[in-house]
Parts: sequence; structure tokens; C-alpha cells
Amino acid sequence: MSAESTPDPGIPGDTGTNGPRRRAKGRRRKPRSEHHKALILMAWTAAGIVVLGGTGAGYLYFKLNGNIKSVDINQALGTDRPTKVAGGSENILVLGSDSRSGSNKKLGGGADDGSARSDTAMIVHVYKGHKSAGVVSIPRDTLVDRPECTDTKGQKHDAASGVMFNSAYSTGGAACAVKTVESLTGLRMDHYLEVDFQGFEKLIDELGGVPVTTTKNIDDKQSHLDLKAGTHTLDGKQALGLVRTRHGVGDGSDLGRIQLQQAFIKALVDQVKHVGIFTNPKKLYDLADTATKSVTTDSDLGSVNSLMSFANGLKGIGSSKMHMVTMPVRYDPANPNRVIIEKAKAQQVWDALRKDLPIPASATKDTASGEARGVVE
Repeated sequence: MSAESTPDPGIPGDTGTNGPRRRAKGRRRKPRSEHHKALILMAWTAAGIVVLGGTGAGYLYFKLNGNIKSVDINQALGTDRPTKVAGGSENILVLGSDSRSGSNKKLGGGADDGSARSDTAMIVHVYKGHKSAGVVSIPRDTLVDRPECTDTKGQKHDAASGVMFNSAYSTGGAACAVKTVESLTGLRMDHYLEVDFQGFEKLIDELGGVPVTTTKNIDDKQSHLDLKAGTHTLDGKQALGLVRTRHGVGDGSDLGRIQLQQAFIKALVDQVKHVGIFTNPKKLYDLADTATKSVTTDSDLGSVNSLMSFANGLKGIGSSKMHMVTMPVRYDPANPNRVIIEKAKAQQVWDALRKDLPIPASATKDTASGEARGVVE
């Protein structure tokens, strides 16, 4: 393993060291702290709200257009990339970074050390015809070989072996995160979306909350979440707590947190379809304003017109048409706070997406899981 410093799973923003590997003894050790987030607004959710806001005119359009932040990933990555697959399917990398700058410091906790990592990473594969999607979550604690990359400022970064996946973003930002994902999967990422703490919480509040049912009590003081088993309409603060929690339910791992995230995403997508924003101009604009302020996109999506066109092709994908999995991994026997890719099984996932086929059940059978499936419905 590389000697590059990476944080323990529960402490993004703190420094840590990948020292010599030691054989784990006894039961798997849980992460020590929870000062990190998982930001999981899906591509079609953020963009779908933007397209509604884009129906305004004049200064409203230009205001929304001015909200959007974009990065030129294509220029940074150059031509040494997987071939774009023809036929109408698309791959979108959705990231949530753990920056503590500005208002995100209060929501995320921890120190504002000027850095950020990709606490949440999801590959969204939109199938040809744009009627369904496959979503593959990449655990932040996955040990990977990070390729050499160039960030959007033109600075080159050396390759590194045996480092955590989320170090790609902290090393070289969006471009290096995309480069790492393309290296792992052999799939070209057609688009990139990133979301922050503050926008996520505000968006949930403006939607009027998101209804979920919990089958177990969830009590996690570190993510400020206390939910009894039952049905709840989560406000923004509670929703952020749910998608961040590791200790409140399951085995305390990032894999369990991913299972909670995926369940919440489906509830969020359903809620967006039922809030009646077409008939409420103020709600429509408020949501569009928040969504455009909350996302950073690749330059191809960096305008309201581009997002409108993109979102029009995604609006028909409901939660029942989303197949969500976690990249096949196993716990690292030398460090149970890390996971290692099950390469043969993962290749089944990438091959299926490359061919625009459903992800086979065999790809995720008997792989590591976080024991939180079914806790949120």
C-alpha cells in the first residue's frame, strides 16, 4: 500500500496514515467518528427540478443560469479515455464532496481545512430509451490504484496504489475523480454532477419533506438523528442525518450507509413527482433556484438550456425503474475499515452497463453488505 495519508472512514477532514497492514483480530472494528456526509441528490432529481425552473422568462432565466457552477472535465482529461458508447445510453457520475467551507461547516461538522473528498459516488447509467436506470454506488473506503491525472487547472498529479477511492477527489478534484472511475470501470462518464450540504438540506425543506418508513429505531448522536420505527416525513436536517448515519443502524460501515442512501433516493424521486410544482409557480422557482445553486456540473451541462435538454430525457424514470447496487467488494482482511473490489464480479457490472444490459444478480451475490437493507422503506 502507498504511504499516502487518508482519513479513517468516519473522519474525513482529519488526517490519517495508511501504515503497515496488520491482520485484524476479533470482530470488525467500527469507525471511530462520523464527521462526514453523504450527499445523494440523483442526477435526474436535480436536473428535473432545474428544467421546471427553466420555463421562466427574462431575468429569471439569466438568474438561474448564473447560479450554475461548471468544470471543464473534457479538456482536463483529453483524449485518453474510454470510447463513448453510441445508441442513446448515458453514464453520469454523481458526487457529494465533504467540503466544510462556508455554510457547509455548520452542517457537516469537522474542520474547514481547505480540502474536500468524495464521500458519496454513484454511477448512474441511463439505459437506451431513457425509461430506466442502473445505479452503482462506489464505497468511499474502497482501496484502489489511482491513475495519473490532470486537474481542471492544468496541474498534474502522480498515480498512487492502494489508496482510498475518495482521495482522487481530494487530490485533483472532479477531473481526477472522473479519471479514477473511468480507470476502474472502463466506462466513459458522459456527465458529472456534484452536490453540497446546504443545498441538499434546503431542497428537502422546499419539497415539504420526504416521507419514509423506518423498520427499526435509528439513534445516532453523531449525525443528530433520532427516529423511532414508523412513518416519518423527514425535513432537510433529518434527511441529511439519515444519509450520513453510520452508527445508528447496521454494522457501522460505509456499506450500510449506502443502503440507507439508496432507499432514501427512491423516496426522494417519488416525492419530486408528487409535490405539484407545476401548479405552484413560487415553489417551482424556489426549487429551481436552490437546485441550480446546489450543483456543480461538467461544462456540457453548465447552462439552463443544457440541463433542460438533459432533464427532459430523464423525467420519466421513476423509482420502480431504478436498479440500485453497490460495487461488489469484500472487507480487507488486513484492515476491516477498508474494502477491496471483487474484480471478477465488478467486471460483470461494467460489462453489463457497457452493453446497456441489466446488472446481473450474480454480480452482487455473496459480496460484502452493510446490514442496513430494509431499514428504510
